[in-house]
Parts: sequence; C-alpha cells; structure tokens
Amino acid sequence: MHRHGYQGRKFGRQRDQRRALLKGLAESLVKNGSLVTTLPKAKDLRPYMERLVTKAKKGDLASRRQIISGLQTVGSAHRLVDEIAPRLTRQSGYLRIARASSRRGDNAQLATISFVDDLTTEIKPPAAAKSKKPAAKPAKTLKTPKTAGKRPAVKKAAGQ
Repeated sequence: MHRHGYQGRKFGRQRDQRRALLKGLAESLVKNGSLVTTLPKAKDLRPYMERLVTKAKKGDLASRRQIISGLQTVGSAHRLVDEIAPRLTRQSGYLRIARASSRRGDNAQLATISFVDDLTTEIKPPAAAKSKKPAAKPAKTLKTPKTAGKRPAVKKAAGQ
C-alpha cells in the first residue's frame, strides 16, 4: 500500500495520545528551555511549538487562549507569552534541533531541541524619555462662596 498524501508520524499511538504527547513535550520545552527526546519526536514538535511561539508574540487574548489549549497548564502558557516570547527577537525559526547520541536500550537516535535565542538574559523595559523640566504642580482650586451652589433667595412680599 502506498503512503502518498499521508502527513505526520503516528508514533504507535492513537490520535488523542499523539496530541497529548505533543502537548507534554511542548510543556517541558517551555518549562526547561530545552529537551532531549528522539529525533522524530523533535522534528514533529518543532512546527507545533513554532506556531505557539508566533501566537505568543502576538500576545492578544485570543492568541493567549489558543496557546492555553495547546499546552497542558495555564501557567506555562502565561510563561510563554509573558517571559519567553518577548525575549525572542527573530520573526521565525525559534527552535533548533541538534542530534545527540543514540539511546542505549533501543539504539534510537536522540536529539536536543532548544530555543535559538538566549532566554537567560533579563528583559529591559524601554527607557522613558526623561524631561529636563520638573513635573507640573497641580493647579490650585478656586474657592467659591458658600452660596454658590444654592438657589437665590426670593424675598416674599408681606401681603402674600
């Protein structure tokens, strides 16, 4: 039988198990910054995470909700949006796959997947331009007479 038109790897799992596997790998990558796994899993994880990081760089509410659905925990989704995405300076190609040694038990090819940019540096907020003039003092309020907000008194005639 031919394999034309079939995309993706099955990893010997059903569809929901494959999705859970990718979510778990993505979760570990966000928490730790790098991950050692088999080469085919790393190759499938890269486009999955690239899409999530692109959404994280956008940072609006809809993107944040899609990222939450793509990762296992809400905390890691917020970490991706608030801490990791602002440190990534490039437009695409956020992840790198490097081959590692073979696993001892089954001789599977291992690979390390990690972010290309350095995530250990601190983010510096843009410096606000300091003006040389001192801050303006609050304007003084004018005092009004006590009768300012009241109706004017109408004098009644004695005969009425």
